[in-house]
Amino acid sequence: MKYETIDKALYIKNRNNFMAQMKPKSLAVFNSNDIYPISADSTMPFQQARDILYLSGVDQEESILLLFPDAPDPKNREVLFLKETNEHIAVWEGEKLTKERAFEVSGIKTVYWLQEFDKIFFELMTQTETIYFNTNEHYRQAVETQTCEDRFIAKTKEKFPAHQWAKSNPILQRLRSIKDPIEIKLMQKACDITEKGFRRILNFVKPGVMEYNLEAEFMHEFLNNRSRGFAYTPIIASGNNANVLHYIENNQECKAGDLILLDVGAEYANYSSDMSRTIPVSGKFTQRQKEVYNAVNRVKNEATKLLVPGALWKEYHEEVGKLMTSELLGLGLLDKADVQNENPDWPAYKKYFMHGTSHHIGLDTHDYGILWEPIQPNMVFTVEPGIYIPQEGFGIRLEDDVVVQEKGEPFNLMRNIPIEVEEIEELMNG
Repeated sequence: MKYETIDKALYIKNRNNFMAQMKPKSLAVFNSNDIYPISADSTMPFQQARDILYLSGVDQEESILLLFPDAPDPKNREVLFLKETNEHIAVWEGEKLTKERAFEVSGIKTVYWLQEFDKIFFELMTQTETIYFNTNEHYRQAVETQTCEDRFIAKTKEKFPAHQWAKSNPILQRLRSIKDPIEIKLMQKACDITEKGFRRILNFVKPGVMEYNLEAEFMHEFLNNRSRGFAYTPIIASGNNANVLHYIENNQECKAGDLILLDVGAEYANYSSDMSRTIPVSGKFTQRQKEVYNAVNRVKNEATKLLVPGALWKEYHEEVGKLMTSELLGLGLLDKADVQNENPDWPAYKKYFMHGTSHHIGLDTHDYGILWEPIQPNMVFTVEPGIYIPQEGFGIRLEDDVVVQEKGEPFNLMRNIPIEVEEIEELMNG
């Protein structure tokens, strides 16, 4: 990994919070992600399963975390299993965590090599009544690939049919949705790296550049600042491409007079940032582009103020819909009849703004969070309204990442990233 060492106090706290919610005489297991094959001997770059990372800080393949707070032997209350490292592995793959280094990273004292897992796991299962399985229950998940966790669950159910089962995910959904100050600092770092990338391309954009040239400029800046790269597949959408919400080809020429919608974010230490900005290829917005841009920016600013403790997700989005409806009326894109005759299940504003305004962000770009429970302090959300007008050849989306505060407006992690029309034009023409 490229990032600097993270304080293990974060992982000690996370484990304690998780174990405090486990049933008596229960044990929880978390597996690292597989390394996924492409073809022949090629594989995709490894990315750690976020839950084992959240609870241990261990960022390498073939790792298992076991939590057993009521273990008769105190040394078995937190146990890590790692792939054994040796000189041969160090030569071919680079150094893996030693037992000593694993303690420095995680704060876990009991560390075994992976080949000892089956024996020790069996012994501990004879001392427990319930096992927590870690399933993916995120509201957007649509995974078809069998994961390491899936295989572990199937094998364990077969081998220990008399044990009770419980779910880790509801506990993790709540814990991970509220960010520790250490996590917020890491997310701020990711946003700061994104800012550097954005400022870099403001000096680079001109008619004739290709969308992928801009993608390359972002990647250059991200890698130079200890980021692995993009937190998600970047969207660099010029002209009418901006009206395709998940446009990722990034292969068209940026033409004079057009706008470019940029939806990009750097990751840092596995934490995501998620930024959207829309800029003019020629360095100046037209009057119409400016009107629509400022309308989107007003919705973003007013929507941000609604993210307060106790607010409910569904009601928040309904309020943002009212803000957007008002702006669309002002722009002449809707008239009063459109609003009076709208379908309540698909309001009139959805013709021009068809996606949600906010999502949790953290270790995942669409991070954990239970949407039917009230918003709480230290949750981190995106705020990303947009207006998409295919008939006028452009779409505009603006997005910041904000931290909900105990009192007052959320704290904007992207407060230093240029967003006002005048500042963007000045930087592009400076």
